[in-house]
Amino acid sequence: MTDRTDTTAAAARERELLTAWHERGDKRARELLAEEMLPLARALANRYANRGEATEDLVQVASLGLMKAIDGFDVERPVRFSSYATPTILGELRRHFRDRTWSVRVPRGLQEMQLTVAKARDELTTTLGRSPTVQELADKIEAPFEDVLDTIQSQGARHAKSFEDPIGEDQVLADTLGGADPEMDRAELRAMLGGALDELSDRDREVVRLRFTEDLTQSEIADLVGVSQMQISRILRHSLTQMRGQLEGPRTGG
Repeated sequence: MTDRTDTTAAAARERELLTAWHERGDKRARELLAEEMLPLARALANRYANRGEATEDLVQVASLGLMKAIDGFDVERPVRFSSYATPTILGELRRHFRDRTWSVRVPRGLQEMQLTVAKARDELTTTLGRSPTVQELADKIEAPFEDVLDTIQSQGARHAKSFEDPIGEDQVLADTLGGADPEMDRAELRAMLGGALDELSDRDREVVRLRFTEDLTQSEIADLVGVSQMQISRILRHSLTQMRGQLEGPRTGG
């Protein structure tokens, strides 16, 4: 009960400061909210630690995303600010790595396309309050769906690894090639989410999106939504079962 009360109070505090900034132009309220939400920005920045960037540099990038979220938030929408800010901050961090850490030479045209897509993604995330789909990005920048998809997939070029990179005792990366990729199941699941998400409640849809689109952990989602990790686990199980039933359709006897 105490946790829920604390969460409600925090949400009310966020809303109070956002209203003061957006409706009255209170710059002090903006600064206070940025200070109080800094732990969220720092926690999200830490998810990108050990990737060759200084932690404090990542925190600065995350803080920039936080300020964009504060300025772009619509106080008329019944959405908790932290739920809105998280994808905006993550988008800023991902763009930082896209723009700064290419380790494989990519054609200039593709790099420019990545910047265009990144800008469109940030704008749509602010407008929609969620990460945009590939089709929404394509419509935004008036580019073919396939080109936008290729651009997104090319992001992996920034983190090339040597086959000789050690990954454990007496084992290098090359020793693991050819095995099953656990991300394949995740990719298939993401592909199925589209239409089936319409069958879920607003809260359950947001939980599924945060887990499989924003790649947050159950604990992180629980903190954002204001429920326990066990409840998040139950919501995910129920939602996936519901979506799977929708995708498979009614079964007929054989």
